[in-house]
Amino acid sequence: MLRKFYIMIIITSLNFFIWTSTTLADEDLSLHSESAILMEAESGQILAEKNANQQMYPASVTKIATAIYVIENGNLSEEVEISEKATEADGTTVFLAEGEKVSLGKLVKGLLINSGNDAGVAIAEHMNGSVREFSKEMTEFFEEKAGIENTNFDNPHGLFDDNHYTTAEDLAKITKYAMQNEKFVKLFGMKSVDWESKTWETTILNHHRMVKGEIPYDGVTGGKNGYVSRSGFTLVTTAEQDGMNLIAVTLKTPLSEQSYEDTVELLDYGFEHYEPFTIDEGTSFMTNGKQFKNSEDLTYVHEEGSKVEEEIKEDGKLVIEDNGELLKEFQLDNVEKKQPTMMKNNQVENENQEDSQSSVYLYIGIGVVAAILVLVLILLWRRKKRRKNNIFI
Repeated sequence: MLRKFYIMIIITSLNFFIWTSTTLADEDLSLHSESAILMEAESGQILAEKNANQQMYPASVTKIATAIYVIENGNLSEEVEISEKATEADGTTVFLAEGEKVSLGKLVKGLLINSGNDAGVAIAEHMNGSVREFSKEMTEFFEEKAGIENTNFDNPHGLFDDNHYTTAEDLAKITKYAMQNEKFVKLFGMKSVDWESKTWETTILNHHRMVKGEIPYDGVTGGKNGYVSRSGFTLVTTAEQDGMNLIAVTLKTPLSEQSYEDTVELLDYGFEHYEPFTIDEGTSFMTNGKQFKNSEDLTYVHEEGSKVEEEIKEDGKLVIEDNGELLKEFQLDNVEKKQPTMMKNNQVENENQEDSQSSVYLYIGIGVVAAILVLVLILLWRRKKRRKNNIFI
């Protein structure tokens, strides 16, 4: 109990404050986007949202999911032979030619940086044999890995289909997952890449205006934009300032400029109101005589002015609440106390008997050695005495 009280004092004194997922986005922020979310990338905390679980059409931000799926499940050095179907893809392309052989890694660059729809089809056919099978596998992958619940991918590029939908929250979860991969992070932040193929030689450019620097913003680390008429303008952006990483997603924005305005407003809101806090790995917590520890760093973000309380449950769950409202839960690891080794009675008796026998043998041995020493001493004494007697004769 003393330990628990001590932890409470520390947390309170540090103003360990956390914002709930039910933020007042509509009241505090003026967003043009029909759906939007701001997520802290380490903890997954939702700092602001607007219709974040409403099903929307993602357009080309779909390619975030495609890219990380391929990076983690494909061999990027493999050569892919481009099919006729891939060359017939609508929209933005990297002008792949039928029969051309391109490495899988290069196709991922063409997909993510220049938004090549033809690269997406070529990737899907190579990975799973068809666009449909690839999309099915990709959806299931992110349901398991990222915890998405309201998404169905029907293609790898985001061209409109009634059965191709997601939510702002699911996209943020996918991006959070992707940002844990260094290869993805590097590609996601690229402004341009040299491109040489059978049909052309050029430099392909990232279309995200904040990544390119056309709309300056301190700390932008990556982004992907999208548009089809049914989806409106879609935008996913990541940024880092003072050790805090944020993910902003805006969906179905009427104008391109407004999608960037909303993104800047979301990021400003996060960086101005929150700061990160980490409970270091191995921190000890006590409750009712039980000890628990965290096996990894636990990251939060907190907002000034909110009073946070923590409680350790009997099952080792660390519960963070703000005025009785649940903010965050972490499962801690139980620290088992070492118990003395217990032996069965017959084992104890046998060991005692063995100890007794060993002691008897030890005493006998000592007695024999002592007797021999005494005998030797007597013999030496008698021999010496005889010599003295011989001298006086």
